[in-house]
Amino acid sequence: MPKCDHCGAHVSDQFARVFGDEKGRVHACPGCSANAGIAEVARERAREA
Repeated sequence: MPKCDHCGAHVSDQFARVFGDEKGRVHACPGCSANAGIAEVARERAREA
């Protein structure tokens, strides 16, 4: 099961497909990011990595 790279929380396969990067990594999840900004935070954290 995929997990958030930031906080380690488990996320669904569907969440990982939608919000993960091209390698399937999830940089933000609902537990560590506001729902409205998940995609933006994920992109920012992917650039930092």
